[in-house]
Amino acid sequence: MWEIRKADGARADVRDEVGPTETELVHWEEDRHTELKVALHQKLIDIINLSALENMSRAQVEVEVGEIVHEQLALQKHALNLEERRRLVSDILDELLGLGPLEPLLKDQSVTDILVNGHRIVFVERNGRLVETAARFKDEKHLLRIIQKIVAAVGRRVDEASPFVDARLADGSRVNAVVPPLAVDGSLLSIRKFAKVPISMARLGELGSVPAAMAQVLGAVVAARRNVLISGGTGSGKTTLLNAMSASIDEAERIVTIEDSAELQLQQRHVVRLETRPPNIEGRGEVTQRDLVKNALRMRPDRIIVGEVRAGEAFDMLQAMNTGHDGSMTTVHANTPRDALSRVEQMIGMSGIDISPRSARAQIASALNVVVQVGRLSDGRRRLMSVSEITGMEGDVITMQEIFRFKMTGREENGMVRGHFEATGIRPKFMGDLADRGISLPAELFRPDAVVQ
Repeated sequence: MWEIRKADGARADVRDEVGPTETELVHWEEDRHTELKVALHQKLIDIINLSALENMSRAQVEVEVGEIVHEQLALQKHALNLEERRRLVSDILDELLGLGPLEPLLKDQSVTDILVNGHRIVFVERNGRLVETAARFKDEKHLLRIIQKIVAAVGRRVDEASPFVDARLADGSRVNAVVPPLAVDGSLLSIRKFAKVPISMARLGELGSVPAAMAQVLGAVVAARRNVLISGGTGSGKTTLLNAMSASIDEAERIVTIEDSAELQLQQRHVVRLETRPPNIEGRGEVTQRDLVKNALRMRPDRIIVGEVRAGEAFDMLQAMNTGHDGSMTTVHANTPRDALSRVEQMIGMSGIDISPRSARAQIASALNVVVQVGRLSDGRRRLMSVSEITGMEGDVITMQEIFRFKMTGREENGMVRGHFEATGIRPKFMGDLADRGISLPAELFRPDAVVQ
């Protein structure tokens, strides 16, 4: 049996700390579990030898902690049944080894987003809809301790001097935290969960997001090394689609990914992942996406994938696409394909390069081949909305033609959106590039008003 108690065998009576006061009795039924869990966790910190935990499995720690919890409950004469005790021990282990009240939500495969609005309000997203949960923190100090635990694990910090931070969990889940004074009503925490198993095109088809025929077209576009821009709003599934499309990249190619917070889950063997770095407490050492894009060009990449372009790195990304790195991909926040091109043009202006608007548009028209628009419908489901091809320039305007689109036809009684994908009847210019690489697509896919399934 492992011994995790400290050498002095500290045993402290927690009767006064854990037992409810007169004012707490009013809310005892609601808050007693959280109060008891947090108080016992704090007492365990004093009792156990934390360094011993590093060499133990969760099962071993559970046995040891269970014994100590039993002793402490006996000291305060607090009776719990077997199920309540088992839950209490599990929650205390989450406090010791994980992220406290967030652990059950992180383990729940149906949860895609966790949104903490202060220590007493926690929402999650399930099936595209937000619902409030019973999870809560004891107080603001408890929530701040969990936030600090998250950001410290990736070498970042959050405090009054730096009151917001982007980080990630060990499994790759994306985290954003905002603390007072910027967060007026208490610290805020947003977690976009990382899929344990990357969502494939087949799975997107099962979910109704991308029909099989559309998946075939997108796979062919990637395999033929066309440069792709994926556009959509927040939470519309841009990164998910980028991951799924990347499965069509040849295993023999060297891929460099560049992200603010590493999220991409490429399955190829030859993938090099780069991540930006914020400035340190002295304001030094920052590494931006633009720095990484420039550096990536020296790493002999076949393709460069930028998780999302937000600023001046758009110019360097376009330069890379125009100088032999065909098949590169990136995403951008925009509501329509035309808006996506306008946003990229604005980002070129943010690069500090003295370039005329017409020259910027010419760079875009020359570098990008396909714009894929994704959206989140009112029923919460994420769908591919359109596939457009950039065909060149006419005067000062980038010309673009839509190849496929989603057509909404109505709603079901339960509020779910009803619709289908259809071809516009335009045969894309990239069909020649596909043919040069021995890739063929059925001609009937592009028949006018054909329903794509």
